[in-house]
Amino acid sequence: MTADTLRDFLRGLGIAALAGLVLALSGAFSDPALSLWHRIAYWVPLMVLGGLWGHVCGYLVERFLDLDDRPWVMVGVLTALMFGPILLMVWLATGLFFEGRIYPLSAMLYLVAPVLSITGAMSAINVFITRARTVQTHEAAAGQVPARFLDRLPSRLRGARLIAVQSEDHYLRLHTDRGSDLILMRLADALSELEGLEGAQTHRSWWVARDAVRDVARGDGRATLTLDGGLSVPVSRRHARALRAAGWY
Repeated sequence: MTADTLRDFLRGLGIAALAGLVLALSGAFSDPALSLWHRIAYWVPLMVLGGLWGHVCGYLVERFLDLDDRPWVMVGVLTALMFGPILLMVWLATGLFFEGRIYPLSAMLYLVAPVLSITGAMSAINVFITRARTVQTHEAAAGQVPARFLDRLPSRLRGARLIAVQSEDHYLRLHTDRGSDLILMRLADALSELEGLEGAQTHRSWWVARDAVRDVARGDGRATLTLDGGLSVPVSRRHARALRAAGWY
């Protein structure tokens, strides 16, 4: 797990715990006769468990779908994935916590609206907080140690100029001025090793060396970079602001 991934994971659990505390303090969806401590004991663990499942769903969505440019679609997909298991979890936890028994299945109908509203709200909070995170760009500095990532170039590409790194499933395709090749690695793990090379992540699947950019085409609110050798690389909306601020275009 990379530092960014761990940070996202811990932040998500923290948000879930805080939301549980807010729900307990407000008495939302609870019997007002319940003491505050009973409400906290119910809401906080339940929200943290939901946050854990949400993290799993978020990983699956990012792994198989490219929704960086459509955050509300991301919220909808996450909510749909999370809803069923969380509804079942809330149904079981509520019966056992308050009655010491499992409620009949018909009781699940009364939980649909609150579970759907809270799941949707938590999905939106986490999606938009993640999008607001500063995108990592790298700038070369005088005397800086060369990027460790260059040691991963296959022997036939050693000494070549790195143009771009493209994610392909569990592999990375390394584009250089001498051709391309694949290595077994995730882009999230490669980003920290690329420090020392002037470049940036432009899309969830791409890292680009800044000196390789030859042209920028913009249209429909998006940008496409043309690199040395004619390679075209997309810029997602999530990364565009940071690239503009860094003076890429």
